[in-house]
Amino acid sequence: MRLADYTYLHLGEPADPDKYVICEYRVTTDLPMEKAADAIAAEQSTGTWTGISTLDQGIIDRLGARVIEIDGDRITVEFPTDDFSIEVGSVPQILSVVSGNLFGLGALKAVRLEDVFFPKAILEQYKGPKFGIEGLRKNLKRPEKPLVGTIVKPKIGLGPKDTAKYVYEAGSGGLTNSKDDETLVDQPFCPIQDRTAAVAEALDRLEEEGHMMMHAVNVSTRGDRIVELAEKVQSWGAREIMVDVITCGFGAVQALAEDPSIKVPIHVHRTMHGAFTKDPLHGVAMLPLTKMVRMCGGDALHIGTLGAGKMHADAREDLNLPACRGSDVPYKPMMPVCSGGVYPGVVAAIVAKTGNDVQIQAGGGVAGHPGGVRGGGMAMSQAVDAAFQGIPAQEYAKDHAELALALEKWGSR
Repeated sequence: MRLADYTYLHLGEPADPDKYVICEYRVTTDLPMEKAADAIAAEQSTGTWTGISTLDQGIIDRLGARVIEIDGDRITVEFPTDDFSIEVGSVPQILSVVSGNLFGLGALKAVRLEDVFFPKAILEQYKGPKFGIEGLRKNLKRPEKPLVGTIVKPKIGLGPKDTAKYVYEAGSGGLTNSKDDETLVDQPFCPIQDRTAAVAEALDRLEEEGHMMMHAVNVSTRGDRIVELAEKVQSWGAREIMVDVITCGFGAVQALAEDPSIKVPIHVHRTMHGAFTKDPLHGVAMLPLTKMVRMCGGDALHIGTLGAGKMHADAREDLNLPACRGSDVPYKPMMPVCSGGVYPGVVAAIVAKTGNDVQIQAGGGVAGHPGGVRGGGMAMSQAVDAAFQGIPAQEYAKDHAELALALEKWGSR
């Protein structure tokens, strides 16, 4: 069979969300869009660059991808569910199909996976979050207000005792959450066992004083050791764990979430995502990644600051909110985490977009406060309280000195 004997174009045919994985791509090419779309569908399913004797019409009809819509530079492609592994919950194989060799096709200047929709047959292979928003709120005894947290700063450098002191001071300032940064796991200057035990003591002390707080210990390590490490940090007192999903893989999140021995929430960091999400024309948008983290069992996920912080904001970044919390999939809602250049003056802008089901985190915006970590924690907590009550931060700051100092130093949006 020659390549020219068959087309993968099925334009005008309705999408079938029950039998196909549906992907939306943005394509940049000098070719006619129909030809470019045909090449993508062929490459990612049954086709190749030339006619081959082992391909027949039956294979193409059964397993070939289908281009069902072209709208300007956007194309919609359906992949039959039989194109995907029968292994329960295999995100690596899904990614190979929906975002594989197409990025290297010479006929395309650029191509970006913008969104993906999974049928029930795929969704039911995954369990989703164990805890999610409701579980995190229950553990923290915080039923309504946004969660408010920090990242221990500097990223690296503090030893176990100073890390625990930072967490205690932040919690004393009213913060509900803290976490390791993405680059800290088990370095010689801050061994993970000593750090976890010291932080656990600080959290116990805060609880005795009437304040609930959790700290996410970074367990990002080799795939064959990550569950074992998570079990150990639990035994050392961890109330939450963190994993870098891009560097460790979606399978790492899934292994932690589905292992019955892991009984604490999983905070998911997206470090390195910008390598393929930042370019608006090429790579993979954050939205598909958000959907797959929730499928795999992440309880909380970094989604950026929706334009309020230091990180690049995708034009469609707000779509990550329904991907985290929407009821269109059979999973518990996942907590969206807004972090990256956050300070008290941007809290109201974030809450205006997210509502109250959000975790807002500030690193430098806590540690850089004139009143130190405790003062920074108080300022962030006050900013969240103001937003929750619908009071402008500048107005609330008149009776809250820590917030006033933060607004004086960093301003507001």
